[in-house]
Amino acid sequence: MADGAAAAVEAGGGQRTGNVFRLPAEAGMLRFLTCGSVDDGKSTLIGRLLFETRALFEDQLAALEHDSRKYGTVGEHIDFALLMDGLEAEREQGITIDVSYRFFATDRRRFIVADTPGHQQYTRNMATGASTADLAVLLVDARKGVVNQTRRHSFIVSLLGIRHVVLVVNKMDLIEFDAERFREIRETYENFATGLGFESLLAIPTSARYGDNVTSASERTPWYEGPTLLAYLETVRIEADPAGQPFRMPVQWVNRPHLDFRGYAGTVASGRVRPDDAIRVLPAGKAAVVSRIVTLDGELAEARAGDAVTLVLAEEMDVSRGDVLAAAGDAAPVADQFAAHLVWMSETPLIAGRSYLIKAGTKTVGGSVTAIKYRINVDTHEHLAAKELHLNDVGVVNLSLASPIAFEPYAKSRDLGSFIVIDRLTNETAGAGTIDFALRRGTNLTWQHLDIDRSARAALNGQKPAILWFTGLSGAGKSTIANLVERKLFAMGRHTYVLDGDNVRHGLNRDLGFTEADRVENIRRVAEVAKLFADAGLIVIASFISPYRADRAMARNGLEEGVFLEVFVDTPIEECQRRDPKGLYAKVAAGKISNFTGVDAPYEPPENPEIRLSTIANSAEALADEVLAELRRRGIVG
Repeated sequence: MADGAAAAVEAGGGQRTGNVFRLPAEAGMLRFLTCGSVDDGKSTLIGRLLFETRALFEDQLAALEHDSRKYGTVGEHIDFALLMDGLEAEREQGITIDVSYRFFATDRRRFIVADTPGHQQYTRNMATGASTADLAVLLVDARKGVVNQTRRHSFIVSLLGIRHVVLVVNKMDLIEFDAERFREIRETYENFATGLGFESLLAIPTSARYGDNVTSASERTPWYEGPTLLAYLETVRIEADPAGQPFRMPVQWVNRPHLDFRGYAGTVASGRVRPDDAIRVLPAGKAAVVSRIVTLDGELAEARAGDAVTLVLAEEMDVSRGDVLAAAGDAAPVADQFAAHLVWMSETPLIAGRSYLIKAGTKTVGGSVTAIKYRINVDTHEHLAAKELHLNDVGVVNLSLASPIAFEPYAKSRDLGSFIVIDRLTNETAGAGTIDFALRRGTNLTWQHLDIDRSARAALNGQKPAILWFTGLSGAGKSTIANLVERKLFAMGRHTYVLDGDNVRHGLNRDLGFTEADRVENIRRVAEVAKLFADAGLIVIASFISPYRADRAMARNGLEEGVFLEVFVDTPIEECQRRDPKGLYAKVAAGKISNFTGVDAPYEPPENPEIRLSTIANSAEALADEVLAELRRRGIVG
């Protein structure tokens, strides 16, 4: 298929310079996706397109005929859906799970099509396909009309910047090509789509199974006077060439094969660049000049949007993966706080304040959602108050990053205006978002230099600063052991402070309850206080249930290696219930307390704590001595 695709491209009049292939201006590439509810015929439609445009080889057709007999659902006919549903699980279930990409070409245009899943639980896969598409082919079943998943996919398509939509009313053969039903569905969708910002919207009645209005006009729809799907895809005008925009290139890799060569590899996101052009390295803003544009097959006189190249600068400078090279006279803005739209893709809810990794372009930094402004009802577009975002929710949030990045609003640049949210612990992609604009908060603030720093304060105290973070269930013995540790350190003349979960809720955190969102904020505040005390040179002893691994990771984040020690007071829930020093478990059993950690709220035990204390058959005194022994071993105290 690769050779056939290349031949089709070359036949279209493209030109090749080394590994860089450029299409003629009049015959561009159209990237589109198919989306909609499950079983609306997306895979069948694409399979039909590939078949009708002769984009299949004989062996592929033979395999398709074989698979149709084994897995097909259309009797003796070829089941075109099987061409796209490549996963065994998809074929057995008859649904699309992953995103499938196919290339095909006609005499007028070349295409890359993404077949995306319709089932709600695979919304993240649909968003992946939409992120690189120029146009969306949205299918609806003529019998069912516009359904919730139609609206959800339309909203995500709009959010991800797709401005051209084809509404394919499929399976018209099952309603005897009823023109009135088609008009009803079209009008319903047009009314819903008002306000989504689509530049073009065309409705086409089809039967993907039999090919009606897919590549040729159907005799069974004499009342339809519009183009076939393929004719429209061949002629629709899409966005302007990004080569006409200011130069931007995110650095993917620092290319240094030997001491005499240093280049910065990446794909030009927009604009053009030539040798001797003045650029800026963002976010630092350093000025530079391009000396060479290098590819595997030689040097170029110019690189433009879409070209994968290596740029060599006239002077060596500190440029890293994730930096952005931009036109000196029109550089991208830089910020570390943003308003953004966010599609949540994890079964673990998003809670403001929880720490994640944020990958924007080629740069990955720590960050968190500082506020959930509202959740969007994808059916009505209504803005709903929310403290959390759950799986498949779409919301508007404020995002804060640990360091500034070069960006563009998503409406201007997909490459510099999009990001994903990564769970620090599981490395799962938890969400995908688009930047609306920068929040110009604190832009007049700078770090004030202080002559006395942490090391000076610690030297005066004769100790190394540290945070001992005691975690465990209620009744595990955290506070008892923490108190003993401080007493022993105090007797040694060490400078300490204990932050206790109950105590801080009398003052600093008295406004917080015990919902998951409040628990996250509780730990966030305490972690900031603990870091300030450690900066003062103290040994901080923090005793908190802190049930979530992500929040304990957030408390650790930003500290030097060895400063934060997680101390897991490992006591089984049964033993905690037996002890019940505060009578809380009894109140839970009586129904007087709900959302209690370990009973009806989760506790995530540490996976690799620096210190693990087993309270079964060990006294609190002995465990406190165990902590001190570890502090001596690490050189925190003498």
